[in-house]
Amino acid sequence: MIGAMTTLHASLDSPVGPLTVTEEDGALVSLEWRQQSNGTTSLLLDEARRQLDAYFVGTLTQFDLPVKPAGTDHQRKVWRAMQDIAFGDYQTYGALSAAIGSSPRAVGTACGRNPIPIIIPCHRVLAAGGAIGGYSGSGGTETKRYLLSLEGVALNE
Repeated sequence: MIGAMTTLHASLDSPVGPLTVTEEDGALVSLEWRQQSNGTTSLLLDEARRQLDAYFVGTLTQFDLPVKPAGTDHQRKVWRAMQDIAFGDYQTYGALSAAIGSSPRAVGTACGRNPIPIIIPCHRVLAAGGAIGGYSGSGGTETKRYLLSLEGVALNE
């Protein structure tokens, strides 16, 4: 079939629950809080699991994986900017919006629609004054607090 898309899934257990990464045509397109595997693996999915495992034990501070999140031009702009926030650091919705010429509310909406959380680190975007803000991943703000704590970020709450 011409133009047929190959979709593969791989699951792993993590400190924030079961995760499934999805690959389409050589790039990661999602990370979900659930178990799903289609019984096939790939070099990319194996590497994604290896990097996620290393992240959760504290030996990986920057993901090096091809990602291709589906979204609007604005959402992809926000997600690219989030990838520039270093491990152990954070930005506020306001600072990130100023950096990309957007509004804090639009940045927050894009964070909530991030299809590849953790790898595209939406947990590193906080409310004004360093308050936690929201988190769309399983466990909500408790998971966000865990990820930030893992990275050594002290919250102002």
